Amino acid sequence: MKQGRTSLDAIAQVLLDALQSGAKVDIDGLGSFLPDEKGHIRFVDRSLPKVFIAYVHEDGEAAERVFSELSAAGFDPWLDRRKLMPGQNWPRSVEDAINFSDFVIACFSNRSVSKKGGFQSEIRYALDCATRMPLDAVFLIPVRFDECRVPVRIQKEVQYVDLFPEWDSGIRRITGIISKEIRRRREK
Repeated sequence: MKQGRTSLDAIAQVLLDALQSGAKVDIDGLGSFLPDEKGHIRFVDRSLPKVFIAYVHEDGEAAERVFSELSAAGFDPWLDRRKLMPGQNWPRSVEDAINFSDFVIACFSNRSVSKKGGFQSEIRYALDCATRMPLDAVFLIPVRFDECRVPVRIQKEVQYVDLFPEWDSGIRRITGIISKEIRRRREK
C-alpha cells in the first residue's frame, strides 16, 4: 500500500505544481481545478452534458469546429484530438468516452461513408449503446458535412442534421436538440 500512496502523492504534487504556476487542470469526466489570483484553488464539477464527436481524420477541421461550437454552447464535447493523451489505449478510451457520453454526434461526409476503420467501429458501438437507452431518448445525432448518403440503418431510425449550406442553423438545431433532451431527462 505504501507504493500506491507514493504514487498518489506524486500525482497530487504534479497537480499542485501546475496549479501554483497558474494553470487550469482538467480531469476528464470529473471536473476542473482552477487557481485564482490569491493562490486559492477551487474545483468546478463537470456536470455538463457530455457529447462524443465521431469523425474521420479527413474531416478533422470540421469536427474541431463542431467541438468549439459545442464548448461555447456550454456542453462538454469529447474529440480524440483534444482528449486522448499520448500512450493511452485509444480503442478502449473511445469506447469509454462513448459509454459515458450523454450524446454521440456522428459526422458523415462523402469521405466518411465509404472509409473503413475506426469511424465505422465508433458508429457501430454508439448504435449498440443506443439500444440500451429508452426508445424515446435522443442519443445518436447524425450530422452531414456535405451532400452524402447517411447509412440506411441510421436513416431508418434517426433524423440527421445538415451543417451545409448553413452551418450556424445546423449548429443551432444540434444545441437545441441537446438542450431539450437534457431538460426532458431531468424532468423524469
